[in-house]
Amino acid sequence: MQGKITKRLVDSLAVAAAESFLWDSEVKGFGLKVTPTGKRVYLLQYRQNGRVRRFTIGLHGSPWTPEQARAEAVRLLGLVVQGEDPAETKQQAKNTPTMAEICDTYLLEGTCTKKPSSVAIDRGHVERHIKPLMGRKRVDQITQADVQRCMIAVADGATAVDVKTGPKGRAIVTGGKVTANRVVALLGSVFAFAISRGLRKDNPAHGIKKFREQRRERFLTGEEVARLGNTLRELEEEGVNSSGIAAVRLLLLTGMRRGEALSLEWSQVDFERACLRLPDSKTGQKVVHVGAAAMELLATLPRIEGQPFCFPGAIHGRPLVGLTKIWGKIRERADISDIRIHDTRHCFASVGVMGGMGLPIVGALLGHTQARTTQRYAHLSADPLKAAANTISGQIAAVMSGGPKAEVVSLRNTKNHANQGG
Repeated sequence: MQGKITKRLVDSLAVAAAESFLWDSEVKGFGLKVTPTGKRVYLLQYRQNGRVRRFTIGLHGSPWTPEQARAEAVRLLGLVVQGEDPAETKQQAKNTPTMAEICDTYLLEGTCTKKPSSVAIDRGHVERHIKPLMGRKRVDQITQADVQRCMIAVADGATAVDVKTGPKGRAIVTGGKVTANRVVALLGSVFAFAISRGLRKDNPAHGIKKFREQRRERFLTGEEVARLGNTLRELEEEGVNSSGIAAVRLLLLTGMRRGEALSLEWSQVDFERACLRLPDSKTGQKVVHVGAAAMELLATLPRIEGQPFCFPGAIHGRPLVGLTKIWGKIRERADISDIRIHDTRHCFASVGVMGGMGLPIVGALLGHTQARTTQRYAHLSADPLKAAANTISGQIAAVMSGGPKAEVVSLRNTKNHANQGG
């Protein structure tokens, strides 16, 4: 059946036991399908690469009127003339995963080179931030503006949540600018993964201006270290968790990361060579060279049969947990409330740098794999120019104040040398 498709004609079509078609007399290939259930569907039939294709425009009614459907058919025919296949494009869109789906695939297949702890953090960002904000949108529909809106929403706390995760578990998600920056970085990795799978051609997370982060560098003073030592002794005498007290002492004496210390096993302690052989850490397998004080501390720790960890927890065979709570008691008693456990690592590094050890040595002790990581401590080292300025000004000051004759001779010799053009 053929004729100009109008609303009156469409409404007058009778329903048959089988599908029937009405083809428009003005636009070739534009038609209407009437189903046995009475549905009226606008469609476009065209030929592409020798194949007859049908593209469903939509149901008659809101929003498709005959005029709107005809205009859409004309637009689609224009794409066909340009060599595109609207039906194929539509099918590909249906097969394109949502952000939630591509994130799940990325966590399963795109993180094989990441540490399990890093994957766990990524999963948290995906579940708590990315999925709630853009999980339903197709990965190919995300724009740079979407990524920026996501970043701002996380920074403003739009995804903040406080929920129970079990009988004793609790997840407190606050968001913030630092978290927002990490989410954008993760999105960059997810989109790069999508590009490698042919799901996108660009990365909308690239070029996003992140929030400025203020690096927090807090170094313990000598007086604070002494106060901390006294506090550790007092709490130990009062019966506070001895395993936790010992763990804090080891952190101060070695500059180790909290996770490295708490997961330390006796099999990894080499007393003969005074080192710790860690099979896994933030930077991978490494050897931690420790001083005599740290080795003496480890030697005094009790060994429990069947307990592989140097700092055992309340559950047999498991490491200590809850060091953060113990640290809270320590810093409150020592009146250093702004000090984090990680700042013990900064303390170890700062003492080494200020003691004249080079940054490469300190970096090696801390297990840094990149020199720029240790550069944060550069301002604590003795500046050669400053040292030279102190020496020269000291000599001049000594001469001006009537210092030793040798100093005067030294200055005179320098002056004569300068006059000779040296």
